[in-house]
Order: sequence, then structure tokens, then C-alpha cells
Amino acid sequence: MIQALVVSLALTLALEAGFFLLAGMRDKKDMLLLVLVNIVTNPVVVLLYWLASVYTDWNLVFVIIPLEIFAILIEGYCYNKYGRGFKRPYVFSVCANMFSYWTGVLIQFLI
Repeated sequence: MIQALVVSLALTLALEAGFFLLAGMRDKKDMLLLVLVNIVTNPVVVLLYWLASVYTDWNLVFVIIPLEIFAILIEGYCYNKYGRGFKRPYVFSVCANMFSYWTGVLIQFLI
């Protein structure tokens, strides 16, 4: 499980940092903020998803949606409150999270 958490976090950091750069953002403190908020939110989301998949019979679509919304709201709040160059912090959070989530889904499908 720890290996899965580390891989998920590393992939998320790489993808969202890449998205940050593709969005034309270059502020080093904002990049650090992106890394820090993902270090906080990603392991929580991945762990709760894993626990739900192992210990419940819930439809996992109904697990991942609230977890992703949680991550988007927390990250958007942090970008809004502490960021310097996030013009639309919640929109950025939605786009960055959806980019990393769907890229992760694609990678899992391909391997």
C-alpha cells in the first residue's frame, strides 16, 4: 500500500507540476504551494479510496467523486488564500486535478 501511495503521489506531482507549467505559470512559490497541497491531499484521497474499495461494497464512482471534490476544494482554497499567480484558483484546481486523474486512469488502462 505504501508503494501505491508513493507512486500515486509522484505521478500526481509530476502531472500537476507539468500542468502548472503548461498553463504558463512560473512563480516558484506557487509551484511549491502546488507541491505542498498535493502532498497533503493526494495521500488522503488515495488511502480513503483504497480503504473503501477493500472494506466496502460501495460503487467506487460514488467514492471517488466526493474525494476528488474534497481535493479540488482544499487545493483551490489554498491557491486562493496563499497563491500569488492563480487568477482563478478553483478553476485551476479543477483542471489540474482532472488532468492528473484522467491521465492516471489512462496509464492504468494501458498497463
